[in-house]
Amino acid sequence: MRFFCSAVFAFFVFLAGQTGRVSADPVAAPPSVATLFERVKTDPVRLELFLRAFPKGADLHNHLSGAVYAESFLKWAAGDGLCVSLKKRTILASHCPKPGEGQVPADGLPGNETGWNEMVNALSMRNFIPTEHDRSGHDHFFATFLRFMAVEPRHQGDMLAEAAERAARDNVQYLELQIAPIPFDALGEMMKAAALPPLRTEADFSRAYEVLKPALGRMAALSHVAIDEMEARARTIMKCGTAQASAGCGVTVRYQYSALRTFPAPFVWVQLVAAYESARQDTRLVGVNIVAPEDDPVALQDYDLHMQMFHTLNRLYPGTNLSLHAGEVTPSLVPLGDLDHHIRAAIDVAGAKRIGHGVDVLWEHDPASLLEEMARRSILVEINLTSNDEILGIRDGRHPFSLYRQAGVPVALSTDDEGVSRSDLTQEYMRAVLAYHLDYPTLVQLSRTGLEYGFMPGQSLWAGHHLGQAVPACSGMVPGGSAAPACERFLKDNMKARLQWQLEARFQAFG
Repeated sequence: MRFFCSAVFAFFVFLAGQTGRVSADPVAAPPSVATLFERVKTDPVRLELFLRAFPKGADLHNHLSGAVYAESFLKWAAGDGLCVSLKKRTILASHCPKPGEGQVPADGLPGNETGWNEMVNALSMRNFIPTEHDRSGHDHFFATFLRFMAVEPRHQGDMLAEAAERAARDNVQYLELQIAPIPFDALGEMMKAAALPPLRTEADFSRAYEVLKPALGRMAALSHVAIDEMEARARTIMKCGTAQASAGCGVTVRYQYSALRTFPAPFVWVQLVAAYESARQDTRLVGVNIVAPEDDPVALQDYDLHMQMFHTLNRLYPGTNLSLHAGEVTPSLVPLGDLDHHIRAAIDVAGAKRIGHGVDVLWEHDPASLLEEMARRSILVEINLTSNDEILGIRDGRHPFSLYRQAGVPVALSTDDEGVSRSDLTQEYMRAVLAYHLDYPTLVQLSRTGLEYGFMPGQSLWAGHHLGQAVPACSGMVPGGSAAPACERFLKDNMKARLQWQLEARFQAFG
């Protein structure tokens, strides 16, 4: 900790020294961190240096597949001997039987500058410019996942290591990664064997759950083994537990099991049952989510049906944490009738504790009462500024970030798909500062809020969501210093409080 403090001191002197406003005396006290922030926040270069070093509590909205850079997928495809279709701009799930016709071995791409750049651009939002055949940032963004899908199954551990190491470099303590650990073909076999009834009412869902009961144990086992293997591979890559361990080993990672909403209702139901059952039996799975384009025709048609599925499963699996993608649509994507209730239904019907995106709140029926309810019930919104810009074209003053804050709704910045977007949590903080002129106390609040609303187990360090007001056991103590026995026991017993205590210690060191 002493080395970290001296490093931060030197960093502050460097940043402030560039303004010409700090004494040359090497023992002179640096400016306060809040003062320094005000000096650099209008200078994007120094602001990024500041924010990259700034302690960030959590990234709560991060899809593991979307967190990986295109270059990594191409490297792994080369190692697997796979083929790349330059015509379709896709990694194929096979070798190249006879190269040509736009198909080349992935291991030959590094020597093909044009082909390499075309593939990196196709697998991410890098250099995206609308063309006659690729007009929409929305469509390009979501198409990337199909283009690297062939590589994912064999590289879950590599992906986890990349996400954890990037978080460590970005000074992020805690990741909640969205994953789907059970292969779809295995779930499809279970669905066929169960012969599900039609799914229209809660009684139908109850019958559908009964016929799936024989498969519950296999669901949980498949999920558990998949996460075991993923984590073991990631630990090996990062050399965790050795003297050469990478910083990523120090990032706390938990998972949300995410179902895809674009499939027919019976398969969405099977995914959700698998998600709830897996989360019940594996403490690493701290929540359940539903993902994929909200404006997809099937997702729109079945949106209310999906919310009823959650409602039924909440009764069968009480206490399951839900963070649901809701409100990631605008009038440019869907009719107004599909904008007026998605967030409200996710909260009131499905029982979501957190909302991912929440961009369409302005078009919800009676948005004022919805905002009031979200503030009263402390429903957090995961704000994804970069992807909302790239996918929806919503940015700066048109984004409801400030509206949520003014209404007292808790918000936390998150990355969504940092590999596809070519971004990270520092860039999300950058966007927020430059667009909304945030001050330093607000940055601290945003960082604290991420941990406060994370689904990791244990009680909070803060009493009643009052950030900065410690629970009685730890009240009046300085994080990073010695704690009274009662506080030490409390921190030992509660992961959330322990991570929060660590974040406060990092703030103390930061300035």
